[in-house]
This record gives sequence, C-alpha cells and structure tokens, in this order.
Amino acid sequence: MDAPKFPNLRLEDWRATRDALADYARVLGYFRRELMPPQKHWWHITLSVSARGLTTTTMPSGSGAVELTLDPSQHRVEVVFSDGRAESIPLRGQSASDLCNAIGGVLQNDGMQISPSAAFAEAEYAYDRAAASRYWSALIAVDLAFKEFKGTLREETGPVHIFPHHFDVSLNWFSGRRVPGVDPADAENADEQMNFGFVTGDSSVAEAYFYATAYPLPDGLTHRELPEGAYWHTEGFTGAVMPYALIAGTRDGRARLLDFLSAAQQAGAERMR
Repeated sequence: MDAPKFPNLRLEDWRATRDALADYARVLGYFRRELMPPQKHWWHITLSVSARGLTTTTMPSGSGAVELTLDPSQHRVEVVFSDGRAESIPLRGQSASDLCNAIGGVLQNDGMQISPSAAFAEAEYAYDRAAASRYWSALIAVDLAFKEFKGTLREETGPVHIFPHHFDVSLNWFSGRRVPGVDPADAENADEQMNFGFVTGDSSVAEAYFYATAYPLPDGLTHRELPEGAYWHTEGFTGAVMPYALIAGTRDGRARLLDFLSAAQQAGAERMR
C-alpha cells in the first residue's frame, strides 16, 4: 500500500480554516483538562490522532466514559458515551464559544457540571471543507511518520499527540539524565529531553514546518549539519527546522521527514552526552 501523501498546506490558502480548527481543538483540550487528572508535561490536555479525527480519548463521565472527537473529514464533533449513546455537532464555521456551549450542553445532559469557558472567541469563521480535508490528509501522514520515528528510539518517549494551544503535533524524547541544578521533583524541567513537532505556521515561521528542539540547549548544537533544505532556526526559539513545503506532493516525503527527525535527534543526543 502506498504511504500517505503530503498535500499542499500553504497557509495563505487556508488560514481562516486553520484558525477555526485550531480553536475547535482548544475547545476539546479545555474539556480534557477539566475531566482528566493532571499529568507531567501537561499531557492531560493533549489530543490524539485516530482514524476518525482528533480525539480526547476516553474521559470519565456521569454514565461511565465519554470521548470527544474533532473530525475534519466529516466536519463535525462527535460526542460518544460508553453506554452507546452518541451525538454529532456539525462544524459550519460557528464560533469556538458556540461549540464549547454545545458540547457542554451534551455533557450536562449526562449529569456532568462543567462550566463553559469564557476564554473562547465569539466570532464566527470562514470554514472551507476542502481545506479542512487537506489538513486531515496531511495530519494522518505526519502522525504515522512520527509514530514510525518514535519506534526507532530506544530511550523513554512520550506519546505522539497534539497540543491544542499551539496546534502542533509533538513527541518528546528523554535522554534518561537529570538536568543539573534542577529539583528532581520538578516534572516539567528536571529531565534532559528533545521535542519534535509539526506546526501549520506561526509567528516564528510563517508557513508549515517540522521542528526539533533540545532542553537544555547543548553547546555547539546549531553547528551540526542537517539534511538538504533543513536549517537551524535561532529567532524566537532555537532548533532544527524543515519546511513542510519541501515534502508536499513528493513521492519520498515520508523518507525525507524521517531523515530529518533522525538527523536532528542524533545531533542533539550526541551533544547532550
């Protein structure tokens, strides 16, 4: 079977839809944060990629368990309960506030008292279904590639998941060493690590890109050679960057992405030692 392709994601072509999906993902992250017990590195607010969309996975509910899924291919949010009940909320460009209230109403009917967040915007979005579907195709390809890369790492790794606040795919790799001078009980900062991710474009890099960062930043890391087209970014954050456009529409996109992730990881691991 052919590997998933990487469709065009030029930000100017789908910015409004990207912003809508990002805010909808933040709505799901809000409910996951409210319902799940805390985990280190804020992993309790993240979403995972399933065959149906971005999912909270199962969370406790009044009747047992509930799962929320943002489905960019069918353009809906699915609310599924463990007793077999399910409700669908269509995505039509409604505000994040409206979506939050709609999900909250469904959960309230199940006996759950979660106050809708006042932090979400009330403005509606221009929502392009074709653009949302392209993003979903890209996300599937990226998620599977990151999981393949994760399988090559012997040391401890975190899950491949999405942080809603930045709308980025993320994977943590841990060297197994503590950061000198940091309290070992500090779950956020005590572990030497690298983070690998995918972003659709932000204030640091205007177009979709892959990245790799290291904490603490080891001396000489940015002097290491990277695969063709990738570079060391030093404004706003320091890390390896490969533009998504380098692999969009190519036959060998998956291989080039894996090559970039592996090269960045090896550079970081060697300098950390």
